Amino acid sequence: MRVSSAEFIRNYGIMTDQALSEAVTITRNGKDRLVVLSAAEYQRLLARSRRVVLPNELSEMDIEAIAATEVPDSYAHLDAEISNQ
Repeated sequence: MRVSSAEFIRNYGIMTDQALSEAVTITRNGKDRLVVLSAAEYQRLLARSRRVVLPNELSEMDIEAIAATEVPDSYAHLDAEISNQ
């Protein structure tokens, strides 16, 4: 759901209840500014966070595995998303 900040403020109770079942995007001047979501969804997203590894922490085996990795053709459409940023 996408709402203006004014609408979110006017309907705070309804909007926060809605955020329990779906993310509510709050806009300002027509641009996405904030997203309100349930605490459970936030925790789920945090759990999916990946650990950061510095390049100098990689073993030779890690580097070889990365070099040998191929992206499946089914993900080729993501290249367009990256080039549009």
